[in-house]
Amino acid sequence: MASNSDSKSEDSASLTYKDAGVDIDAGNALVKAIGPLAAKTKRSGVMGSIGGFGGLFDLKAAGYEDPILVAATDGVGTKLKIAIETGRHDGIGIDLVAMCVNDLIVQGAEPLFFLDYFACGKLENEKAEAIIAGIAEGCDQAGAALIGGETAEMPGLYAGEDYDLAGFAIGAVERDRILPREDLAAGDAILGLPSSGVHSNGFSLVRKVVEKAGLAWDDPAPFDEDKSVGEALLEPTRIYVKPLLEVHRQLGAIKALAHITGGGLTENLPRVLPEALAAEIDLSALEPAPVFGWLKETANIAEDEMLKTFNCGVGMAVVVAADAEDSVIHALEAAGAAPFKLGRLTPRKNGEPVRYSGTVDFEA
Repeated sequence: MASNSDSKSEDSASLTYKDAGVDIDAGNALVKAIGPLAAKTKRSGVMGSIGGFGGLFDLKAAGYEDPILVAATDGVGTKLKIAIETGRHDGIGIDLVAMCVNDLIVQGAEPLFFLDYFACGKLENEKAEAIIAGIAEGCDQAGAALIGGETAEMPGLYAGEDYDLAGFAIGAVERDRILPREDLAAGDAILGLPSSGVHSNGFSLVRKVVEKAGLAWDDPAPFDEDKSVGEALLEPTRIYVKPLLEVHRQLGAIKALAHITGGGLTENLPRVLPEALAAEIDLSALEPAPVFGWLKETANIAEDEMLKTFNCGVGMAVVVAADAEDSVIHALEAAGAAPFKLGRLTPRKNGEPVRYSGTVDFEA
């Protein structure tokens, strides 16, 4: 039988934050490891280094005269579940950056800096470093500086291996270069820039289709014989910032951009159009990656549902004047993009902001 003094001693034992599941030393070690990753993304305008209470940025040093700030925030969605369940974390940070910076370029803005929020139940530095290395890679692709972030270890809120990510991007655009422009008109051409796959939208449905097909993440992908299901579906979101920014500044011919995320062409194109205009899209121009055909066939998804859920091969839509179409195509190609003709703006009829002609060849 334990003595009363022994019992009292156990009850009054000193507890630490680490006993509660939060390791401050691990967090400090992660901040130290992040430093070199962030340093690689440094650009003009950055003041100081990562690790302070806030990040500083000098707009004048970045070369702006009459700047308007543009802010965007986003996450990765349930694509994270695939990263968690497969243990593949290196590309998910690129997705996080892409979802934010692709929204900034739609306004004509150059992404200047990025901050991340990483929350988990238990901090595992190797995993966290892989995630943040991906964030740094995404920032490098976008020309943005990673100037800060927050890592939150919250046992009891996140179970097991679960974690969540959020991103925050700030950009700037000269006042006279803000998109969309006010001179959008019937006859303007719509170009498409190809996606790299599903990107980071629609994964609640994607995961349901994988379950319906009875596939495990490490099974060979039916739509990509060189990869597993998990590896193929984790292909990072394409970042469109550099070619679009270059052409926007060089030619001044881009009238509007639409980032094709959740809602597909059906929901995202109307976001940049005035009420009097509609987008007329030639679906036969789309060249969706095989993953889209597999999703459609496996779950018997209707074409209109595909078009308002997934990007179906178009990650960004670009609107230009008809007489500038060829010059913009050539300039985008020279900048490393692969534009294709997608449709035209027309007068809106019956309140329909998007009209489709032709059909998508999901079997190509």
